[in-house]
Amino acid sequence: MGGPKAQSRYPGVSTRRQGSSAARRRAVRVVVGALMSWGAAAASLAAQTVSLPSNAASVPWSVGERLVYDVRFGFIKAGTGEMVMRGVESVRGRPAWHGRFTVHGGYLALRVDDVLETWMDAVTLSSLRFEQDFKEIGRERQKTFEIFPDKKTYVQSGKPERPSVAEPLDDGSFLYFIRTVPLEPGQTYEFHRYFIPDRNPVKIRVLRRETVNVPAGTFNCVVLQPVIKAKGIFSENGQAEIWLTDDERRIMVQMKSKLPFGSLNLFLKAATFPSAPDVSK
Repeated sequence: MGGPKAQSRYPGVSTRRQGSSAARRRAVRVVVGALMSWGAAAASLAAQTVSLPSNAASVPWSVGERLVYDVRFGFIKAGTGEMVMRGVESVRGRPAWHGRFTVHGGYLALRVDDVLETWMDAVTLSSLRFEQDFKEIGRERQKTFEIFPDKKTYVQSGKPERPSVAEPLDDGSFLYFIRTVPLEPGQTYEFHRYFIPDRNPVKIRVLRRETVNVPAGTFNCVVLQPVIKAKGIFSENGQAEIWLTDDERRIMVQMKSKLPFGSLNLFLKAATFPSAPDVSK
């Protein structure tokens, strides 16, 4: 991801001194056209970043929050993961939190390069867009979903519109949303908010309180077991557990999950916390 890169030369422009005046005029038009296109693209990208509205939902994260994890396959250190709140951007005219999750690592023939991105309405925390780019042991899955909470529908790129649910959430936005929910050990919370209806309900079991040691330090945590009727680390067979700090931030400090080729574990090793969100008045 990132902004457009300026081109070092413009295709179709001749560098020879000789040639007809018509050819030179065509070259000038190409250069001017390229510059105008680049400028329009840059302006479009800049317009994606917006301010939070005054009625934005109260949340424990802010733009620039960055959590970095050691990734282990079983007991073998094999890579790095990140959970980053990249910004507040406009999605179809609505301000949306943009969160990005990455897991990169491997050992011998086992390789995981996963990227998951979510865009959540800043007011309702409903999902507006969801992207997956998963590469696991030679298999690739790329999916993009546009989600329309008002119409209760979603569209996977290249496929017809399908029915969704009210206040939809996706795999990534659930990890942020659950940080806003009171979590009491022994309780099971059910949410009929996963954007693909037949995968509901999503269940969050609050298993216990526990103190854990990770590379970033020692934390008092609440331990959760999320279950989504879908493939991936939160599937019913994944038996994933998540350790969230037992404080107002609710950051994830540890995750353990079973995959077809073994266990995938994340341990927090660094965290960046910018100032609280600046809510426009």
